[in-house]
Amino acid sequence: MRPEVDAILSSLAQRQLVELAPQLGGAYAQGTATLMALLMRLAAEEFENAAAIRAAENADFRALFLEIAPGVAGPRLRAKLKAAAGDKDTSLKISALNAANEHLRRLLIAAHAHVETRPGAPAREAERAILAALKRSADRRFVAPLAV
Repeated sequence: MRPEVDAILSSLAQRQLVELAPQLGGAYAQGTATLMALLMRLAAEEFENAAAIRAAENADFRALFLEIAPGVAGPRLRAKLKAAAGDKDTSLKISALNAANEHLRRLLIAAHAHVETRPGAPAREAERAILAALKRSADRRFVAPLAV
C-alpha cells in the first residue's frame, strides 16, 4: 500500500474533525481543531488538482495571447504576448507552474489595460476574450464548500 498525500490529509482531517475536536475542552480549542481539519481537507484537494489547474490555465493564457497579439497596437507588448504564446511549461513542479503563471498573469493584466484604452470592435473582442479566460480561471480554482 502506498498512501497518497491527499488521502493522508483527508483521513487526518476526518479523524481530527470527528474524533479529536469534540474531545477538546473549550470552544477556542474545538474551533481551532476544526479549522485545522478544514485546512487539511483544502490542502488535500489542492494537492490533487494543483498541477492540472495551473498547466491548463497557463496553456489557456498562452492561446489567448496568440489570439489577441495581432490586434495589440503597442509593438513591445505585442512582442511579449507572441513570445509568451510560444512558451511551454517545462516542469510540472508547482513552483515552476506558479512562476510561469505569475508571468502570464502580469502580461494578461498589461494586455487587458491596453485593450481597454483602444477604440473599436477588435479591442472589444479582445476584452471579451480576456474576461472569458479570467472566468475559466476562476471556475478552475473554485473550491466547493466542504461538508463537515
